[in-house]
Amino acid sequence: MSTIVGNLVVTGNISSATMDVAASAVTNASVHANAAIARSKLEQNALEIYPIALTDFRVWDAFQTNLPGTSAADDLGLYGGTFATNTPKIKTYDVKTVGATSLYARACVRVPIEYDDAQTIQLRFRAGMETTVADVSATIDCQAYERVITGGAVGSDLVSTAATTINSLTFANKDFTIDGTDLVGGDWLDVRVVVAVNDAATVTAVIASIASIELLCDVKG
Repeated sequence: MSTIVGNLVVTGNISSATMDVAASAVTNASVHANAAIARSKLEQNALEIYPIALTDFRVWDAFQTNLPGTSAADDLGLYGGTFATNTPKIKTYDVKTVGATSLYARACVRVPIEYDDAQTIQLRFRAGMETTVADVSATIDCQAYERVITGGAVGSDLVSTAATTINSLTFANKDFTIDGTDLVGGDWLDVRVVVAVNDAATVTAVIASIASIELLCDVKG
């Protein structure tokens, strides 16, 4: 084996049967803008955030229908609030003294094309209570099924995280892990969120609220 100490300039081509390149030896600046590099060879960025528009969510059992402006029956509502004063939210109606009740909304969510196939993927809901907490409980849960666009049978729920409490006036992120084993970039998820509130005796308003919804996933590129 020969060792070269110092710089080596080659004006022609270098041919090698094998070559060991140290990790991080090839930097971003070293790669030409026109380089044809496969996505699988790019650096992975963990849990990149992709916001989901609240307006993407619709009536779960009448998917052709927008969420109502006022929550009713078993449907969550889409509340716009006052522009420049309130942020839009998905909320329940005032469920004080109603007892145990569950309200839903549904959306089709696209997995980003740059998703690193079969890697970590999550849904995040930033949620909490408005005015007053429920005297018994308030939780958020979701289901996600891979949407088979060829018209095939729907598989099982991919969400492994159990229902999580949101019974607090302080909004917080609630993350739900999705089994990405069979997912690839460009797939679609059929997502249903459920807010379950149980209140029996509160005299002031009890409203469960979702401020934002995001998809988080490992990506390359």
